[in-house]
Amino acid sequence: MSESGPQQVLIAGGGIGGLAAALACARKGLPVQLLERSAQLTEVGAGIQIGPNVTRILQGWGLGDALARVAAFPKQLKARDAQTGQVLGSLRLGERAQALYDAPYATIHRADLQGLLDEAGQRVGVAMHLGHAVTGWNTSTDGLQVHTQTGQSWHADALIGADGIWSAVRQQFLGDEPARFTGHLAYRALVAQADLPAHLRSDEVTVWMGPRLHVVHYPVRCGEWLNLVAIVHGAKTEQADAWDAAGQAQALMHAMGAVSGAVGKDLHERLASVPAWRQWALHDRAPVTSARDMAQGPVALLGDAAHPMRPYLAQGAGMAIEDAQVLAQCLTLVKGSTVERLQAYAQQRWARNARVQARAIRNGRIFHAQGAVAMSRNLSMRLMGERVMDVPWLYGQGPAL
Repeated sequence: MSESGPQQVLIAGGGIGGLAAALACARKGLPVQLLERSAQLTEVGAGIQIGPNVTRILQGWGLGDALARVAAFPKQLKARDAQTGQVLGSLRLGERAQALYDAPYATIHRADLQGLLDEAGQRVGVAMHLGHAVTGWNTSTDGLQVHTQTGQSWHADALIGADGIWSAVRQQFLGDEPARFTGHLAYRALVAQADLPAHLRSDEVTVWMGPRLHVVHYPVRCGEWLNLVAIVHGAKTEQADAWDAAGQAQALMHAMGAVSGAVGKDLHERLASVPAWRQWALHDRAPVTSARDMAQGPVALLGDAAHPMRPYLAQGAGMAIEDAQVLAQCLTLVKGSTVERLQAYAQQRWARNARVQARAIRNGRIFHAQGAVAMSRNLSMRLMGERVMDVPWLYGQGPAL
């Protein structure tokens, strides 16, 4: 290992976290090999929200113009009651986010974000190998040997497990239980705004809150498409394996109580306007408890492999990108061995990730509240608005650029 960092960084997983880590490390001059299990690079899912803490990093990587070409930049986040349609509170984004946090709030299709990270990584020399699923590793006097499902072995000084919530790297690394089913089902859809009636089109982020459910929608692809996510709480255990399954509109309407009137006519009309849905069962883990949950020896975890979280703070991809920035900094700027540099990465990241995981769980309870708790939530939003909806500790902090 040289004084500038490890001679070979191997990253398992070609999702947003893995691509971000590869790009961040390669920009610092580190040789990077990325192993992705899929035969071709594809991204399931639909849209994601990326706050100023994330767009600030992307701009620092020189991706501001590329982001502007594919993302949308909503001017407002609005919270509404799922039954009455009443606006409960709003948070200005747009110019306010730029002024307060020195970066915009953006909404983007996952595939578009993945594409710009991939293209930028290729420009700085990231070597990607498709069809190679990492199955484990061992250390010896020859260093770290990483094994793949193809039977090949790869030498590395550092292995970064960015292989998602069902991470094989994590399984050997920590040997803990599988990710837990939250009891929440997410129905996702993308609709061309031109195909919607004018009054259903939107250039804002809107969250509809109801008992044991909520819906969020926002523009993506420069506002030409609308991304919708409907989440219902109370799914049965046998639904835990619903992963990218076809979600029937009738099943969604029943789950959300749209037929019985639990969802009001405004939200019902919006849901009914969507021709097709996809269904995901949401899994997570308890918040990380120490740096050892993220790095041991020459191996570290990043993104969902380390800290999968519920989507109620819209920071799953964001924390992975923050991880990537800190990882690259520690591998090149911290003095010491590769092991010491990875430990520095974990020490810098674990507490912030744990806080975001815990807040996401708390937000889910608030979004899905019933009775007196829901009444208190609504009153707080009406009285204090932006003061309770903004997250300065999240958006205004993050890794140094």
